[in-house]
Amino acid sequence: MAMRYSARVDHGQTLPDLWLLTDARNDAALERTLARLPERSGVVFRHYHLAPEARRRRFDALARLAREGGHCLVLAGALADWPSWGAAGVYGAVEQVAPLAGGLRLGTAHGGDDLQRANAARLDAVFLSPVFPTRSHPGSAVLGIRGFHVLAQQALVPVIALGGMTAERAQALDWRRWGAIDGLC
Repeated sequence: MAMRYSARVDHGQTLPDLWLLTDARNDAALERTLARLPERSGVVFRHYHLAPEARRRRFDALARLAREGGHCLVLAGALADWPSWGAAGVYGAVEQVAPLAGGLRLGTAHGGDDLQRANAARLDAVFLSPVFPTRSHPGSAVLGIRGFHVLAQQALVPVIALGGMTAERAQALDWRRWGAIDGLC
């Protein structure tokens, strides 16, 4: 049995290896995608495009499906609301999630400075991106395989690869923890 990474992850679940990030782009496929995800995957609910009331309704609908699949669901944006929404924790910039207590804290890092802040804050994990070209940030510089590994070696917290990730790219990267928006739908 795998050791539990954090007391903030419910039901003795270890920190998930696979993470689905929700977005306007993948919204139409989310129910189908959640049903196909391996049990105990992670889900980052973003849906920044929705008005607050519609966003909450969409969260509640997806949360039911996530719970049925045994998935770990965290909330991006409206970070202080995570307990009342029934999320396992929060996702966002290191400086936003670091001061929060009581839930799973997942930060974002795009370089060494962000990664050092995540280390100092003792986050539960950090999404390091963009590893590969991505539709989220077209034309942006990418870390690439070597750049990703150089930075990931500096992490004192678990690293989740993000940015243009697919199962094939995770295999090429030789990294078990990864997340995607388009790459899982």
